[in-house]
Amino acid sequence: MSTTDFTLNVLPRETSGKGASRRLRREHNLVPAIIYGGKAEPQNISILFKDFVKQLENEAFYSHIITLNVDGKSEQVILKDLQRHPATTSLLYHADFLRVDSNTKIHTKVPLHFINEAESVGVKQQGGAVSHNITQLDITCLPGNLPEFIEVDLAALEMGQALHISDLTLPEGVESVALNHGASHDQAVANIHKPKGITDEGEGEGEGEATEAAAPEA
Repeated sequence: MSTTDFTLNVLPRETSGKGASRRLRREHNLVPAIIYGGKAEPQNISILFKDFVKQLENEAFYSHIITLNVDGKSEQVILKDLQRHPATTSLLYHADFLRVDSNTKIHTKVPLHFINEAESVGVKQQGGAVSHNITQLDITCLPGNLPEFIEVDLAALEMGQALHISDLTLPEGVESVALNHGASHDQAVANIHKPKGITDEGEGEGEGEATEAAAPEA
């Protein structure tokens, strides 16, 4: 778990709706957002754009407990959803924050960090190429066990093999949502395959035919 302290000072927001949100973004450089979940009522808030963007530059912000200070009260939350403009990632439309309780498990996604790709058996010794099938994992855990990311070690993976969710070493207290639904949901996370254009004999496409054509007839 990251030791970084993510804290944002936010403002309560009385108005709602698309028109009001557009005015917030255009006239006040604020991002509309909402805090929901837990026993309290949902609360509309707004966040200063420059402060929010600075936090979003840190990958850990997306899978970390965040403290929101609003009206002299602190809320412990996670970022549940972030809506961006479809044409430019620099414009933030809306953010959803989910309240968390230290004794209640949360359901969220964390990024996967792939290591030892170039040094893996399938790449370094067998000339394969790596494909990432998923780049983040659905997990459940208590807020105190929330990892910043999950490491995926490909060092021992060979050509033609795949690494599945069940092969991952999850931190203590962290469970895969997919595996909780049964073995049939044990998705491949990454695999090492033969690069395109390489035949079983290790020749490029067409090389075998060219050699045969060049050989004199008996």
